[in-house]
Amino acid sequence: MTAVAENIGNWLEHFTSQRAADPWLQRLREAGFQRFAEVGFPTTHDEEWRFTNVAPIARANFRRASRTDDRFLSSVIPELGRYVDLNANPFVALNTAFLGEVTIHRIPAGAVVEEPIQISYDAPEGTATHPRTLILVGANAQCTIVETYRGQGAYFTNAVTEIVLGENTVVDHYKVQRESREAFHVATMQVQVGRSASFGSHSISLGGALVRNDVNAVLSEGSHATINGLYVVNGTQHVDNHTVIDHAKPHGTSHELYKGILDGTANAVFNGRIIVRKDAQKTDSKQTNKNLVLSDNAVIHTKPELQIHADDVRCTHGATIGQLDGEAMFYLQSRGIGKQDARSLLTYAFAQDIIDRVKVQSVKEDLEKFLGEKLDEHAD
Repeated sequence: MTAVAENIGNWLEHFTSQRAADPWLQRLREAGFQRFAEVGFPTTHDEEWRFTNVAPIARANFRRASRTDDRFLSSVIPELGRYVDLNANPFVALNTAFLGEVTIHRIPAGAVVEEPIQISYDAPEGTATHPRTLILVGANAQCTIVETYRGQGAYFTNAVTEIVLGENTVVDHYKVQRESREAFHVATMQVQVGRSASFGSHSISLGGALVRNDVNAVLSEGSHATINGLYVVNGTQHVDNHTVIDHAKPHGTSHELYKGILDGTANAVFNGRIIVRKDAQKTDSKQTNKNLVLSDNAVIHTKPELQIHADDVRCTHGATIGQLDGEAMFYLQSRGIGKQDARSLLTYAFAQDIIDRVKVQSVKEDLEKFLGEKLDEHAD
């Protein structure tokens, strides 16, 4: 992996200005920065980043957000970084180098958490923040997590989330990305799904100038993952979604549906990979990516992938790119509905099945409202 010319000078200055009192924390940060210094920012020569140019992030000169109290981190360091691989992604390495803003939730075995766990990150203008979230869910527990990102003006959010599900757990995770239109947002989520556990991921991308989301889930024997996503972009927005569902053990199931709505000169990327390991017999996996392109100048790059190393499996994948149905538009207009209203109705209907999968009422209502505002932008 090569680095852009401007890659680490500013970050090195920030890094050398911090030093942890705890040797373990300092070693972890140093390992992160060493890896980042080795590889730098990815470029479009790298296959995983070929359609996403992060040079604007590399060139930006954001200040560090407020320092956190390292004394808190010293008590949780053994858990951090155990699941996500800082060698796999330079932004994970960068997050580890500046490890500071950490949120941890431990759900005891057998607990049923009725109310959603709300985690909100609000980035200050002009800053680079590196939030780290760790969710540890004990065996037979159930919970719902809502992770929200927002802010004002120009800034850079580089987030890492690690979620570990014990045996027979049920976890629903919602990520609502509502960054400002000037913001850069890069996020990596690593999920370890325990034996016979069920994990649901719902990724909603509405904001940001340049956005990259990585969702990686490793499934154990008899576990299930539902991976849903909705991205709505217009103007000059760019959003890149990469997902990996790794069936490491037999009898696992996964269902993935990502939908995109593009307008203006927006760009979007979907790269979804399903891996079935040699010993993961009886795997059942389905992956679908559907895109609605509302403008001749919007561009979508979609690449669903299957990597199957077992012979007794059932796996399917597919992708579609389309425009609004002309006959449906004509029908609505013939019933007295204006062109822009008809356009909005059909666009909303395209997103409806993703919205209907949202079980947290407050998130659903917020999404419906925000999506309506986005569709109004499309109509202008």
